[in-house]
Amino acid sequence: MKVLVATAMYPTPDRPAFGSFVRTQVESLRRIGVDANPFVLHGRNRKLMYARAIPLLRQRLRRGDVDLVHAHYSYVGAVARAQTSVPVVLTFHGDDLLGTIGANGKRTLFSQLVALGGRVVARSVDAIIVQNRAMADLLDRHPSVHVIPHEVDLDLFRPTDRAEARTILRLDPHRPYVLFASPPDTAVKRFPLAEASVKILRRRHPTVELLVVFNEPQERLALYMSACDALVFPSFQEGSPNIVKQAMACNLPIVATDVGDVAQVVADTDGCFVVDPDARIFADRLGEILRSRMRTLGRARVRHLDSPLVAARLRALYEEVVGRASARGSNGRSM
Repeated sequence: MKVLVATAMYPTPDRPAFGSFVRTQVESLRRIGVDANPFVLHGRNRKLMYARAIPLLRQRLRRGDVDLVHAHYSYVGAVARAQTSVPVVLTFHGDDLLGTIGANGKRTLFSQLVALGGRVVARSVDAIIVQNRAMADLLDRHPSVHVIPHEVDLDLFRPTDRAEARTILRLDPHRPYVLFASPPDTAVKRFPLAEASVKILRRRHPTVELLVVFNEPQERLALYMSACDALVFPSFQEGSPNIVKQAMACNLPIVATDVGDVAQVVADTDGCFVVDPDARIFADRLGEILRSRMRTLGRARVRHLDSPLVAARLRALYEEVVGRASARGSNGRSM
């Protein structure tokens, strides 16, 4: 089976973390025999980029060797559905269906319109993938909605000896480190709460440092997860945050808000806490982690999200969608 994976996010040398989760999925599909090829939308002007991609996609599909287009995010889904020669699977990741949270904790008006548009696009595609059950409930009228959270590359995200990881990253071997693994200017990630929590934490642990890490290759991100003492994740809203699943795979303790599927992923893992968005509560739980310097058994909790297992689910969905499309075509020809 040949699949075009349509996306506006894909890693580049200067932006190694940009859309790394899409590349991980492409590579996972290839490893189980799916001929998955990225169709990456390019352009500085985002609006023109989507419009220009439509004829390029149609031109690509005229070769007749593609069975299905798998689009990531609603805008790209609209581009993918601007053709009718092959079926379309659309993955919603979070904001594109839920709306984007601003610094005030509320969804912006524009993002609500985008989310509405996403639900309109959803009606025209052949199957939908979402990250959690709450997102699926927003599309309950669609006949083919599937909760398939993004995979974790357990070969890449694995526990490394803390001292070894710190040596490679040139971090202090004794200082406590709390990891914030998102761009701090992305409002939905709620960096000010992480910063306030660590400020309170310093009253009891004066040497603790908040490490802000983003735009790093996945290999180095995995090292930071082994080097640090805890992940702080105070987000306003999520689908199925990859950072949390990756931290679990590295046995890194986590303090997070109850967003997306975090509570289900973390569950009752010792050393991981899902708490209210209060700086003092975050600081208390982080302090508990620092006192014990524990690691978790989180890796065992995310084994069902290992890349080959998720890729197999995607392949089964592709086969189902292509099979339905083929049946419709056969019925049409026989009439």
